[in-house]
Amino acid sequence: MILDSFRLDGKVALVTGSTRGLGQAAAIALAEAGADVALLDRGDPTDTAEQIRALGRRAFVVQRDLISATPEELTSAVTEVIAELGTVDILINNAGTIRRSPAVDYSATDWDDVLSINLDAVFHLSQAAGRHMVAQGSGRIINVASMLTFQGGINVVAYTASKHAVAGLTKALASEWAASGVTVNAIAPGYMATDNTSALRADVERERSIVARIPVGRWGTPADLQGAFVFLSSDAAAYVTGTIIPVDGGWLVR
Repeated sequence: MILDSFRLDGKVALVTGSTRGLGQAAAIALAEAGADVALLDRGDPTDTAEQIRALGRRAFVVQRDLISATPEELTSAVTEVIAELGTVDILINNAGTIRRSPAVDYSATDWDDVLSINLDAVFHLSQAAGRHMVAQGSGRIINVASMLTFQGGINVVAYTASKHAVAGLTKALASEWAASGVTVNAIAPGYMATDNTSALRADVERERSIVARIPVGRWGTPADLQGAFVFLSSDAAAYVTGTIIPVDGGWLVR
């Protein structure tokens, strides 16, 4: 049955940035599909872990701050997950941050912090998980891109640079690892009602202009991404790699 190919029974997923928002939604969706889930966060993902366990799945928390974590510390995070849950079949690189400022005033600290979380950590976690996945002959890596993977944005130079780079990294890893049974894809969320967009939604004029351009006529929610996360994590997407799938309510086509 085709629906069976979307099941994740017996799989182990590692999700970053899982205390709330898109990461929490992804982690719960994977658990609902049958996966055990490790949660990598600098905060406290207790609520997410409890929801996963309530579904009868295992949850394991790994504490790391992606701004300051070294490549070795990120590699050890993957090692801890494998030791606790037995493997890593799925990696969701969701954690991200944004700092807003005109480019002429953008600080070196903001640049470094955004790139550390949005790009460096994505590579180092993918590299560590990828070594294991290549060795076992299967795996799924899903990166979180953005509408600013395709556009320039306003006052978000580091975020835009990082999300363009995530697209290139996704394609490069997909090209290298496809023959080993490892797929690497990205999801590009549209304008989502999360903490990262609270400033935009508080700006009445900007919020109105954004909604006016979204063909479905509303901001997205974390639940709108759950199907895409499950699909790309599953056997149903075994022949899909190197893609960037917009989940944007039609934003890019208008």
